[in-house]
Amino acid sequence: MPKEINLYVDDLRDCPDGFVVARNVEEAISYLENYTVQTLSLDHDLGEDEQGNLLPTGYDLVKIFCEKGYRVNKIYIHTDNGPGRDNMFHTLKGAQRRGFIDQDIEIFHYSITVNKYSG
Repeated sequence: MPKEINLYVDDLRDCPDGFVVARNVEEAISYLENYTVQTLSLDHDLGEDEQGNLLPTGYDLVKIFCEKGYRVNKIYIHTDNGPGRDNMFHTLKGAQRRGFIDQDIEIFHYSITVNKYSG
């Protein structure tokens, strides 16, 4: 795998061409720490465990991203969860204003690709 990647964080959707998929927050953090991520595309809801408890969400990942000051060039939020999208977007923009993440990261409130499920 190349050291420079585009990362698609989603538990269910098909991974678009040109991206590497992370199905949960832990996988996403591993990629962010070990690769140069150019474009990051985020879902909000990332599933449940065997007991029906919600797993960490894309919003949890956004908070970790801001706290650790990770670096990417572009962030797209592809979730269908409206409140989750707003929370993620405004947290990222607020972190930029406060200097927790770089000012030149482009943050988009919409998907870069069509959301697809193959089953």
